[in-house]
Amino acid sequence: MFWRRNKTNKEITPEWIIVGLGNPGIQYEITRHNAGFLCIDTLAKDLGIEFSKKRFDSLVAHGNIDGTECLLMKPQTYMNSSGKAVIQAVKKYGIPAERVLVIADDICFNVGSLRIRRNGSSGGQKGVNDIIEALETQNFPRIKIGVGKRPDDVSTVDWVLGNFSDEDLKSLESVIEAACFAVKETVAYNIDNAMGKYNKTV
Repeated sequence: MFWRRNKTNKEITPEWIIVGLGNPGIQYEITRHNAGFLCIDTLAKDLGIEFSKKRFDSLVAHGNIDGTECLLMKPQTYMNSSGKAVIQAVKKYGIPAERVLVIADDICFNVGSLRIRRNGSSGGQKGVNDIIEALETQNFPRIKIGVGKRPDDVSTVDWVLGNFSDEDLKSLESVIEAACFAVKETVAYNIDNAMGKYNKTV
């Protein structure tokens, strides 16, 4: 692997962008829609870095995974406008869509499930959909964290903005740990390895 540096300010240019989706604000911290934030916070802690800067309408941190420089992002645009943040970083660094890894919640799967995909539609996840529109392609990898299937008598908005139960939070811990391993596997090797090792449906 190699590091590309800007000649004027010696800034390290990342080879990957890793985006955790969620909504800013303490009231959303443990909602289902913030599974992406919860995961990328865990990843940052594991890498020994902090989200100490704001750039690209996001909280950002630079980290190294197996010799590969990565930009970690937590868009502060609110979920439905996530693409606004991502496209800024993509244009700044010239990162191809295939190296923009998005971590998001998915209400089609039970808590404890993890789905890793090379590309595809948004599946109704509005943050992912906004990124598709901003990048003008579906061809970017994503890690989908199951947050529980929506009951028939609950609206989608109420469900995704509802808090995890204490029991679900316990189940979520292990799947977030697996998701972090999947991020590292994807960056260090390839997404096929990650899918083979960490895809799980419960």
